[in-house]
Amino acid sequence: MKLTKIEHIGIAVKDLSVAIPFYENTLGLKCYAIEEVAEQKVRTAFFLVGDTKIELLESTDPEGPIGKFIEKKGEGVQHIAFAVDGVANALAELSEKGVQLIDKAPRKGAEGLNIAFLHPKSTFGVLTELCEKPE
Repeated sequence: MKLTKIEHIGIAVKDLSVAIPFYENTLGLKCYAIEEVAEQKVRTAFFLVGDTKIELLESTDPEGPIGKFIEKKGEGVQHIAFAVDGVANALAELSEKGVQLIDKAPRKGAEGLNIAFLHPKSTFGVLTELCEKPE
């Protein structure tokens, strides 16, 4: 498995309509996409910083993963995502090495990426996402 770059940093926010203006007006970034991922019960907003993206995550359901995260920990960094060549192969390799997986197989995420998550218990408390552009 080879990590090719930090794909994005996911930040949980209560309200995109409040968070987006901060990133645009205060930090000078430009939101280039807003997308709902119904399966994840989340709305996302993306900003590009060099080759890395910032993904703001707003829950569409308090029982969804972001809703539960915010209730437990408040707003803030929720995950870090790495680009890899071949999420399925990376999952198999990591599983063989004893890494606890949240996803046993890749699934569709925002921006059409194939994604999978590694459990924070195996990654020193950091929810870790693996991403790849589909072929």
